[in-house]
Amino acid sequence: MLAATAPTFGDLHRSRNDRDTQTMDGLIAARVLHVLGVVLWIGGVALVTTVLLPAARRLKAPGERVEFFESIERRFALQARVTTLVTGASGLYLVHALDLWQRFARLEYWWMHAMVTVWALFTLMLFVIEPLGRRRLSTRLTNSAVGGVGDRGGTADTGTGRDSDRRFARIVRLHWILLAVSLATIAGAVAGSHGYLLFAR
Repeated sequence: MLAATAPTFGDLHRSRNDRDTQTMDGLIAARVLHVLGVVLWIGGVALVTTVLLPAARRLKAPGERVEFFESIERRFALQARVTTLVTGASGLYLVHALDLWQRFARLEYWWMHAMVTVWALFTLMLFVIEPLGRRRLSTRLTNSAVGGVGDRGGTADTGTGRDSDRRFARIVRLHWILLAVSLATIAGAVAGSHGYLLFAR
């Protein structure tokens, strides 16, 4: 009875092959999701930075620029949040499944640290800083509208315009910095995964 139910060498070999196939399928799926996530995420950042923000700059009124960017950002925010979560989850799976943790202790794999840093920065901005900033801006605009009644209306409008202009300039500068760091990280990751290690001894 026991001999009849005990797995044979062939059964064990087929079971091992099945597990290996499932592992490979998981790695392939994770890599596909990871690449697609990066393309949609950083591609969206590139579109906003190189096309939409310069188009918004051509608008005359500073308030219109920020309003235009806010409308674009609201539409892009959901895509960015989903893609950053997919990218982070698939990246974590790949590091765990391939046992790549030791790379974080070696300088030549600097792009591993860069990927985590860029992901953490965008995640912090999308899920914490951006919602808080939008709430503060809404409160400030409400207070400006209430305080700008009567003779002080012109002064309030001028101050709000200057604030909007400075805020838009900060938005443009931040997007260019994030895009440059992201592209450098992607370039380093592609080169490093194909054997080009910048700080290899």
